[in-house]
Amino acid sequence: MPAARESLLDAAYTALAHRPWSTVRMVDVAAEAGVSRQTLYNEFGSKEGLARALVRREADGYLAGVERALAAHTDARERLVAAAEWTTSAARGNVLVRAMLTGCWSERLPSPTLSAVPSSSAVPAQRRADGPLPSPADFVALVRDRAVAALSGPGAMRGDVGELAGACELVVRLSLSCVAAPPGEGGVTELVRGALPRQLR
Repeated sequence: MPAARESLLDAAYTALAHRPWSTVRMVDVAAEAGVSRQTLYNEFGSKEGLARALVRREADGYLAGVERALAAHTDARERLVAAAEWTTSAARGNVLVRAMLTGCWSERLPSPTLSAVPSSSAVPAQRRADGPLPSPADFVALVRDRAVAALSGPGAMRGDVGELAGACELVVRLSLSCVAAPPGEGGVTELVRGALPRQLR
């Protein structure tokens, strides 16, 4: 991603932390990023385009974190625990990730339509951002499938892939419930460890 585009997305995210999206002005985002307003419009086309690109970046960052969490351990159970912990911490620390995972978009946030929008952008990253954005159900499937891919293979779990997929989806849904209603002592770690089937090793 070109440096100017990333700087503009950083500036938009910073602005969002201080005021509602409806009051964020494109000229202020451009000034914060140290580029011209024309550069901002060349990259994103409109404020809606900027919102879609910002949501896409945060979605990609969350999913990259899931991948890192799944790769951080060799034990299958600990891989799923790490992915669940990442999900809850990412949602706690990033209002856009929380909104994407729960589908609860407050009036302070941009809430771009999840379906694709017509794009005539010459910028490949913007054409991708103008494509469909993941819904909460999409995130469940995306994280479940990444977990299944990370855990499948010889000796990963006694039983079939369907059982593994079920266990992975259970962890994803349990971590999302912890985003909506944070658990008490022991947190998501103990909930996930207690919910996983014994054959997952």
